Amino acid sequence: MKTVVQEKKTRPNRLGIGGWFYGGKYGAERYIFVLHRLAGLGILLYFIIHIFVTGQKIHGKEAWNAAMSSVSGTWFHIGEYLVFAAIAFHGLNGIRLILAEFGLVLGKPKRPIYPYTTANMRIRVLTWSMMILAAILMLVGGYDFFLMH
Repeated sequence: MKTVVQEKKTRPNRLGIGGWFYGGKYGAERYIFVLHRLAGLGILLYFIIHIFVTGQKIHGKEAWNAAMSSVSGTWFHIGEYLVFAAIAFHGLNGIRLILAEFGLVLGKPKRPIYPYTTANMRIRVLTWSMMILAAILMLVGGYDFFLMH
């Protein structure tokens, strides 16, 4: 009877938490991935704070007014814009990831014939298109947040 011993192939985590922020050979897409994570965590933090603040309404009008006065002012307005920017970036990058994950931008697999082509350029065009669209959305939102109000 043979026993199969599988060696566990693990690589030590040499970078630690710094590995989150190191693009390495992946370049810009890796940094966009890190920003996507950070934006998601920021949006989650905002939702937790939002639920806590709006939950103060059940304690009466005075608690509600105290909670609302604590979340007003210039810094809060800047924070609201940062949440808006995070949602714009996270949403558009999420659409890009969904399109790539379902293979809608990769095309159908086919037999490799020289000269070989890859889907990298199609993905990069989509990536930069979404980032430019996110930047335009952030600029328009910034105009509305800071100049219209």
